[in-house]
Amino acid sequence: MQDAWPEISAVVAAAPYRVQVLPVDAGRAERCRTALGLTTQSWLGALVTHTGGLLVDQGWLRVLGGGHAGLPDVAEAADPAAQLLTVAYDVLGGRFAWTQARPDAPPTVHYFGPDVLAWEDLGQGYADWLYAMLAGSVTEFYASLRWPGWAEEVAALSPGEGLHTSPPPSTVEGADLSRAARRPVPLTGLVAHHGGRG
Repeated sequence: MQDAWPEISAVVAAAPYRVQVLPVDAGRAERCRTALGLTTQSWLGALVTHTGGLLVDQGWLRVLGGGHAGLPDVAEAADPAAQLLTVAYDVLGGRFAWTQARPDAPPTVHYFGPDVLAWEDLGQGYADWLYAMLAGSVTEFYASLRWPGWAEEVAALSPGEGLHTSPPPSTVEGADLSRAARRPVPLTGLVAHHGGRG
């Protein structure tokens, strides 16, 4: 089988919104890929090998790859105790993890949202999930969490920053993010603040 990166790259190029491919440190990416036992024939292995990560739709979604300044690589973000392989964060501190819902089921991508504070099984394998997100699903997936002017605000952040909102989106008062106070904070700290372990 061939390296999956040309296939991913073609989907990136055809995306309906901007997707930035972050540069990769080859040594770091190789350590990550080896630690996870991945090959470049898989979409995850190819993404780890060829990118530091992807910033999708002005950076609203940060897909993890081989690591970049402010963003962990996939191996660093893994939570072996909870059997979660974190594959992406969003700007509000949501987390996507690839895991098995049941021991007899294939792994699927699950989402822990800052608005519901619970895991949801998206029912897609990694490649199907990433294809959908690159092909336009981000817009619909986050429709209820966006506010007028979000694109400019999110684009101004570094890859390692997210937006802390107060009141939080999980509360009745914070559900309308256009009325919430928003400030940049370190993204990994924001993810930890919302929780989602296990």
